[in-house]
Amino acid sequence: MLIRKSGDDRGSDIRSSEITPKDLYLNRRKFIAGVAAGGAALASGALTYKYLLGTASAAEPDVAKLPGFSKSTFSTSEKQTPLKDITHYNNYYEFSTDKSGPADLAKNFPTRPWTVKVEGLVNKPHTLDIDEIIKKNPLEERIYRHRCVEGWSMVMPWIGFPLGNLLKQAEPNSKAKFVEFTTILAPDKMPGQRAGVLDWPYIEGLRLDEAMHPLAILAVGLYGDVLPNQDGAPIRLVVPWKYGFKSIKAIVRIRLVEKQPINTWNAMQPNEYGFYSNVNPEVDHPRWSQKTERRLDGSFFSDLKRIPTKLFNGYDQVASLYTGMDLRKNF
Repeated sequence: MLIRKSGDDRGSDIRSSEITPKDLYLNRRKFIAGVAAGGAALASGALTYKYLLGTASAAEPDVAKLPGFSKSTFSTSEKQTPLKDITHYNNYYEFSTDKSGPADLAKNFPTRPWTVKVEGLVNKPHTLDIDEIIKKNPLEERIYRHRCVEGWSMVMPWIGFPLGNLLKQAEPNSKAKFVEFTTILAPDKMPGQRAGVLDWPYIEGLRLDEAMHPLAILAVGLYGDVLPNQDGAPIRLVVPWKYGFKSIKAIVRIRLVEKQPINTWNAMQPNEYGFYSNVNPEVDHPRWSQKTERRLDGSFFSDLKRIPTKLFNGYDQVASLYTGMDLRKNF
């Protein structure tokens, strides 16, 4: 534990990411008590991490211990957003429209047992247990830029695997042109689904060639450990060249279809949220500019750190997917 004391010059060389947040320090007694209760099971990095975040349950000592993973060459070298920001500044309307709300409201959300159906226009439809999915697909750490349509951004070290790997296992047939994703419908456990903010369950979609691009991943971890509930556990989509709402959380069904799916936000406000929703500084949201973004980096003055937004969020590798398309019309 690193604690910086006022007036202590020796702390000047300590990186901000290494300093123990005040709330974790003040709650260390709770953590120590959890360690004593958890015994050997709590010795694993995954459970220790979950206790620190307040997302672990004593009834779930073995939840999602991630196997080893490799470092991906797709990763950016930009400064990573601190875990505290990533886990306490979330758009997750299934729990709350308040960005700080999901961290508390999702902490007891059960992620086991959990299955994902892969069906539709495929030769091998199947239903897979989440731990079976993790076991069958080698994991990688991918440090991706994440751009929210509201104008803020993060750099996040996801643990996951290419979405295309899972789709290939189902063998899409020649009629499959799009991929539709559906989140869990659990209003008894997700208080936001009891409100009329959106039409539940949440649905998203990609064109099949977008879904097969190696940059599109299914994430099961974050910052080297199990994915926190408020970030979409146990499995979520991450499409780094699109605005964040396209990266659907808590997936229970993946369906290959012939016609373009009607994704939830597009159905709600079609003039504001297009099907493609590629990051594009030249296409403004009707209520605000998209030319710049506020990078959340954990610093006190992060509100002042606006940076230029890049087309496709800087992921030029996907540009060929949209050759000949009018990206203003197909926003």
